[in-house]
Parts: sequence; C-alpha cells; structure tokens
Amino acid sequence: MTPNYDAWSKEELIARLTDIEQRLKPIPSRKKPVSSSTPGGSPFHFDRHPRRKIAVKFCYSGWEYNGLAFQNDPTPLPTVEEVLFRAFAKARLVDLDAGLDGCGWERCGRTDVGVSAAGQVVSLWVRSVFQGLDAEAPPRPELADVPVQPTQVPAEGAGSESAPVTPDVDEAAFAFTELDTSPPDSPSEPPRPPDRELQYVSILNRILPPTIRVLAWSPVSPSFSARFNCKYRHYKYFFTAHGLDVSLMQRAADYLVGEHDFRNLSKLDPAKQITDFCRRIVSAQVNPVEPSPDSCGVTKQAGHDDQFYVLDLVGNAFLYHQVRHIMAILFLVGTGLEPPSIIPTLMNTNGSESARTGLQLPVVDRKPEYQMADALPLMLWECAFSDSDVHWQSDGDVNTNVACENNPNCETGSLGMEKHSGTGLVRQIHSVYQRSLIHSALEGHFLSAAVRYHPVPPQYFPFSRTGLSVGTIPRLPNNTAPVIGVPLGGGTCRRGVKYVPLLSRKRLDHVDVANARWKNGKGSRHENRKALISTAETNGNE
Repeated sequence: MTPNYDAWSKEELIARLTDIEQRLKPIPSRKKPVSSSTPGGSPFHFDRHPRRKIAVKFCYSGWEYNGLAFQNDPTPLPTVEEVLFRAFAKARLVDLDAGLDGCGWERCGRTDVGVSAAGQVVSLWVRSVFQGLDAEAPPRPELADVPVQPTQVPAEGAGSESAPVTPDVDEAAFAFTELDTSPPDSPSEPPRPPDRELQYVSILNRILPPTIRVLAWSPVSPSFSARFNCKYRHYKYFFTAHGLDVSLMQRAADYLVGEHDFRNLSKLDPAKQITDFCRRIVSAQVNPVEPSPDSCGVTKQAGHDDQFYVLDLVGNAFLYHQVRHIMAILFLVGTGLEPPSIIPTLMNTNGSESARTGLQLPVVDRKPEYQMADALPLMLWECAFSDSDVHWQSDGDVNTNVACENNPNCETGSLGMEKHSGTGLVRQIHSVYQRSLIHSALEGHFLSAAVRYHPVPPQYFPFSRTGLSVGTIPRLPNNTAPVIGVPLGGGTCRRGVKYVPLLSRKRLDHVDVANARWKNGKGSRHENRKALISTAETNGNE
C-alpha cells in the first residue's frame, strides 16, 4: 500500500522522511541499562525524574501505516505504535532503550492495516514534573557502568554541501523543558514547585507526523489498563447508498444486537487458539452522514445516488476482522443478493439463534468462503471509559488537583488556557478536511465530464428497487452474461458473471480442526524453539 506522495505538502514529506530515518533504529523489546543525553550534550538519567501513569487519546490515518501494533519484523510502512513510541522517546518522556515493556505500554484496541482511528487510547508511564506520582511504576533499568560520552554537535557551518543534514527543528528544545541535568548532590536552592504538568499534547504533536495527532491526555491510577478498563468500543464504517437498499441493511443489522457467536462473521487466527467466539453488540445502527458529500449535485447529474451512510457498531469487544466481515454481509443484503435473515443464520452455530429469533434457520457450524469488506472506510471512533477512570484534558487544562491547589501563581481561566494550548490542532485538522473536500469535488467533476462522452453502466442493484434478481438480470446485446460488481466498500467491488449464495459455497474447516492443526504443526515447532532457547539461556547463565 503506497501513499500518494504527489498530494503531500512539503512539510508532510519532510516529516515522513524524518520518520523513516528514525525507524531505521530498532526499538528493543527488553530493558537495557542506558543513559541518554539531552540535546545540549549533558547526561540524561531517567531515574532522576519522577514518573506518572497517563492515558493518551489520539487519532491517525490508517491508510498511511502498516496497522497499529508494533511489529518486531520489518514492515512495508511504519506502524502507528512505532511512530508514536519514538515520539515519546524523542521527547524524553519514556526511555527508548527500555522499550514498550519498560513504560508499561498498553493499547485499548488493535486496528489492522488501512484502518483509521479517531479515539484510540494507550496507557503508559511517562516523565512528569511532579513528585510522588510514581507508586507502583515499572522498575527502572540500571544505569550503565561505562561513562556516557556527550553528544558531539558540529560547529556552526561545519560539514560539506554533499552530506545530508537533518533540519534543526525546535521540537527537541520544547520537549526538554524543566529537565534537571545537574548531579543530584550539587548544592542549590530548593526549586519552586511547578505550576503545571508537562504539555504532553503539544510536545508530541510537534514531533509526530501530521497523520497522527494526539488529542488529549488523562492522569490515571497505577492499576489502570487501556485495554481492560475499556467499557465499550465504537466502530464506524462509512459507505455510500449507491446500489444499496439501506432499509434492508438496517433490518439485518438489528439481528446483531445482543450476545452471539460471531465465528462465521470474523477471521479465525489459529495462532491465538480462541475457542470462545461470543461477543456482545450493544448497538448496530445505519445512520445518514450529514452533510452529504454530494453537496454540489455532481454525482446525481451522472445518474448515481451517493448519499453517505455509516454503520455505528458498539460492542464490548470484537474478534479479528469482525466489523469488516459484518459489513461484507450487509452489502450482500443491501444489494438483495442475500436476505436479512442471513445474519442470524451465520450466527446459528449450534441452533441457539433459531430459538432466539423464532426462525427456521439451518445450523452453520463452519464459515462459508467470502471476501471481507475494504479497510479504508473503517474507523475506531471511540474507546469509552468510566468517568472515575479518566479525566481528559488538553494542554490548556491545568491540573488543579496537583499543581494549582493553593497556588496563587497558577495560570487558570481562559487566558491561561490560550497561553498553554498553542497547538492549533483544530485549525490543522480542519485544513486537511478542507483539502479533502476539494479533492472530492474535483473527482465528482471528473465523473460528470466522463458521462458526457460515455454511457452510464446499467444499474442492477438493489434488487428491491430494480425489480431484478440473480436469475432475471438481462443479458448483454451480444447474448453474453453481464458482469456484476458486488460492493465491498471503499469504492471497491468483486466482479463476476455468476453469484453463488453464501450457504451454497465451500465451507472452511471447523474451528476445532483449524486450532488443532496449528497447535500440532506450527505451534508445536514454536514451542520447541522456545524450549531450546530457554535451555540455552539457562546453560549460559550457569
């Protein structure tokens, strides 16, 4: 998946090149003794600074990354966690050499390649300016015995024109505010207690590329987990009504609400050895998106109905690729190729859905083969937590519980918020949104220009509107079968001249069979390798 660099601005390209240079340095997965250095060359020791646990809420454009989760092996594109963690490390908020484990990194929900998020959350321990907040923090790595050499900074004007030079940006100086790099036993007057916490949002956004934006942060308890404290997750899948009967899709989505077995509406990963596929869906609603992107009526002139809709799917947890599988089936229902009852049929793995719905449904204990929906329109919209767990704030919000209690010098109110916000986050994202609208209008006019010279393809879907069916689609003038495109979301479709109903398709192996095959094959070899490595390490220590 290659980004469209032609549409990137100069600043975005510089940020991307800087990111690629940074990710050439591997992130260690184990803690190592290390002492870093500040930009000025003074030794920097993380053990001399207090830490606190926080949760960070951020958004990202999924099509620019190789998924969310950090990967040990090289990936064609960087992962979101890799880029985000490196930003924390560059700001000296976490220790790069201690890795993700060293700061107790936890994510709320994993998104795959191409999937975006507007409300992803991670929790971790970071550097703070306040003492006494680091109870139950992960142990710090021991300081190295070897002396740390200060970073050598070339004199102004040194170097040659042919040597590449990294731009001297100001985010490093910004990130190193309020650092104490003096020896701990040096005599000095007691410092004045800080008025406010480090500006985590501004610090990170000055380092991160434009495709990842930190929105807010919250102080959390030492036992807080971004994964396990999450009450529910809200996904959105955007699509147009072109060729779809949205009312039929909603009827099918209604069957999703409640606790069901979703093994036939997700992708099986035998490596996880999952045997329980029951998940609870709180809400499944197909809602119009306003305003419609077709505000100028261009696509309607071309004979298409491209009103935007979104599936709002809320649940306590989701299986691998569950939302994209659900959308693929809803598209089949919307076209009329499958009835709304196909949803409870696929969830009827042991006959329980027949009793629940009162319908005569066949038992489907093995998943039929079908292609899941495209990743581009999928977004993790919200990770919800209890109000007692998180208190989201931006840099303009002063931590009154810690910093401003009985402190007359604390800057509160609108003036203080304006002074410390300084990120221009809303303005920046709005600018990106405006450019996207321009691109949409341009593409719409390209379509309008094309239909002036080329015929509009025949419309077969939805069957509820065209009056057709699989057996009554008219043949072409040369008596050949027409090619129909089954929608897969994101403007993509699967083309063919024949549609095979889901229940008539080839079935995959039963979950128990697939799990056992992996466990006895690849899983067994993996366990043997782990045992050999463990034995070698034990013998080496002896």
